[in-house]
Amino acid sequence: MKRLIPNLLTAGNLVGGIFAIIFTLNGHMEWAPYCIFLSAIFDFLDGFVARLLKVQSELGKQLDSLADMVTFGVAPGIIVYKLLNGPGTHSYIHLITNKIFYDYEWSIGEKYEWIGEYLPYIAFLIPVFALFRLAKFNLDTRQTSSFIGLPTPAMTLFFAVIPLLMLEAIMGQGKMEVQFVNIIANPIFLILATIVLSLLMVSEIPLFSLKFKDFKFKGNEIRYLFLTISLLLFATLFFWSIPIIIILYIILSLINNAVKRKNEV
Repeated sequence: MKRLIPNLLTAGNLVGGIFAIIFTLNGHMEWAPYCIFLSAIFDFLDGFVARLLKVQSELGKQLDSLADMVTFGVAPGIIVYKLLNGPGTHSYIHLITNKIFYDYEWSIGEKYEWIGEYLPYIAFLIPVFALFRLAKFNLDTRQTSSFIGLPTPAMTLFFAVIPLLMLEAIMGQGKMEVQFVNIIANPIFLILATIVLSLLMVSEIPLFSLKFKDFKFKGNEIRYLFLTISLLLFATLFFWSIPIIIILYIILSLINNAVKRKNEV
């Protein structure tokens, strides 16, 4: 019976990803981020509970990757595709998305119409690279206490929160919020972010994980620094902090790598 609990949590991860896809395709993209957030919690809990109950298994590992492929591969790809291609007339964020898209329509698209027509398909680099990332993670014995390449949940949270921020910008009408959305929902930014984060997923760049062997400060400095800054950002900016936290995670990992290399010399 104990073995079933982590697998049920993994199933919760999968269901959240499915609902995120359904909401996005039905023009209610503003609900997709909540589904992704819930799935991310399930994704954390399934491994945590499995270790706590000492019921880790190869089946659980494979189920986790299959669920992750839907939630942290297919779902973010569809979200980015719909952001680039128009989220649907029934969405609360439809008007602001169209405004952003046409305000930032690159001049080359006026001459070469096929560019604007086919560029949204770049979003499907996300599930393709997520597929390789997840397969690599399953086979790579170096990733037991840290990561090699950007984890798929981090990539997904970066993109998934954008529809929610767009809705917040509409409701609040704050100048800074609208300016921030104008940057992260800009099609050119989305395309560049898609390419960069996709490549980071399959890169050989080491990134620290939040798995603590113990809770001593020594040896966990980078984790405590990241958690402290992230909590302060989230307490101050709430959902607006998520893209910043993901970028912070990448930057701190690069700094951590540089410090380790320097100490090894």
